[in-house]
Amino acid sequence: MTDFSRQEAAARAGIDQETLDHLVELKIVQPGEGDRFREGAVRKLALVGSLLAGGIPAAALAAKIRAGDFDLNFLDSPSFDTFTALSGRTFEEVASERGIPIEVLLAIRESVGAAVARPGDHVSEVELEIVPSIEAQLASGFPPDTVERLVRILGDSLRRYVLAGAEAFRSHIIGPVANASGEEIGAAAEAASERMSGPIEHAIVGMYRAQLRHAYTSNIVDGITSELAASGIVESNERPPAMCFLDITGFTRLTSERGDKAAADLADVLGRLVTRVSVEHGGRPVKWLGDGVMFHFREPGPGVVAALTMADEVPRAGLPPAHVGLHAGPVVFQDGDYYGTTVNLASRIADYARPGEVLVSRAVVDATSDPQVEFTALGQIELKGAAGPIELYAARRRSS
Repeated sequence: MTDFSRQEAAARAGIDQETLDHLVELKIVQPGEGDRFREGAVRKLALVGSLLAGGIPAAALAAKIRAGDFDLNFLDSPSFDTFTALSGRTFEEVASERGIPIEVLLAIRESVGAAVARPGDHVSEVELEIVPSIEAQLASGFPPDTVERLVRILGDSLRRYVLAGAEAFRSHIIGPVANASGEEIGAAAEAASERMSGPIEHAIVGMYRAQLRHAYTSNIVDGITSELAASGIVESNERPPAMCFLDITGFTRLTSERGDKAAADLADVLGRLVTRVSVEHGGRPVKWLGDGVMFHFREPGPGVVAALTMADEVPRAGLPPAHVGLHAGPVVFQDGDYYGTTVNLASRIADYARPGEVLVSRAVVDATSDPQVEFTALGQIELKGAAGPIELYAARRRSS
């Protein structure tokens, strides 16, 4: 097992040696044989260093540890390797060694929600694990600004899952033993972390591969069909994609009135509902927008059916009625989001719709041939922010 001198341990934990000596004196952290510090001790030093930086007095922390209220020995477990130490190299040194623009490397730390790093700061060991992917993307021809955006998107996408998992850990692992001794709390944390950390890491990789397979398949199919259409072998697909906005008036106010737990439950119910329905009809939620959701559908027809289904099911789930708008046309996809006139008009149409109503543009009607759906013309409508009047239609299920 690797161990370190006082100077090495302090550097890896991101504290000065004087602070380390003080923590040893208070018996918060203890060296092993030969005054050497193992990985677990370095993790404790790094965590305590963060507590000290946050204004917690070392003496008060030591008193709590002596009283048995706190226990840091759980950090000796390899399952807490996420508390990795700082490496011996700075961001600017790694950038120079690997030929990576410094701005791209600095984005690693910022993408996880930490304080913005400076070129002279030391890179942590876990941050170094991200560097080979950056090198591979640059070597494959990705421009540096694209790689930097991908780093930030990766961090943003995983943050929601990690924060939700951390809250679940606090509620369901630590919560039941919150009144126990520090040693018992530490033992519960260690046991749960050892059980879950490996499988969760494998799940994240598995989810990435599943998403990659889906995206690659979509690219391959689009490429083949475009080539066949260009050769005249099959007809070109003239159905443009559709953007859809579903709004629930007062959803934010409703969730705030019912309290945090009820708000989370309502948001979860809505999220499950709209995700299931949209995916079943060839779409997906793109982002949440306060009182609503934005969707992308590969084709307008299935998008209309999905919108009608969601409008029916939202009130049954105990939520206020939804009003929905769809528009079809070209969109620009960048950084996981959609942009352009099609998106803006779909949003304006949703704003105009009344509770329980699904309104669509003429472009959606022209691209929809589903026998389940019928449209009623509303005429030319002036929409706020639109360049001119828009021909709108109310969509509904065709009566049997």
